[in-house]
Amino acid sequence: MRGGAIAAALIATAAGAVPATARDTIGVWNRWGAFSDPSPRRCFAIAQPVDPDHRAGFASIANWPGQNIRSQLHIRLSRGRAGNARVTLSIGERRFELMAGTDDAWAPDARTDAAIVSAMRSGRSMSVEGLGRDGSAFADVYALAGAATAIDAAALACRG
Repeated sequence: MRGGAIAAALIATAAGAVPATARDTIGVWNRWGAFSDPSPRRCFAIAQPVDPDHRAGFASIANWPGQNIRSQLHIRLSRGRAGNARVTLSIGERRFELMAGTDDAWAPDARTDAAIVSAMRSGRSMSVEGLGRDGSAFADVYALAGAATAIDAAALACRG
């Protein structure tokens, strides 16, 4: 995908993540985009899985200054999760067990958020693995080129 097509796909993904609001594009770096919303104020980096068949999913790192939240992970799974199935995020040799709902997953605490973002900065790819409602295993794979820049741009946008 070229830059403009990636930006359009990321905006569409971001728009599906929350109710429709005014959204400002901060920038797009490889497969990662950074966006901000004015009310409630939040800034986030977001990407879709590499596999087009998994594009219902996304990974984001968000900042909510009004709630004093920084670099918080949110994963929208590309398919619904089976009952109590585990969801694991992998970056290189690092593995993180995530908390999960039916369609979403997140880090259990701020310390894990920070460890995940740190691993993302030095990783080449990350995968989110789980068991779908139909009983089959799935993995949403994300390229991490551009992630650190998008995460930093989102964080800086919410500081001002």
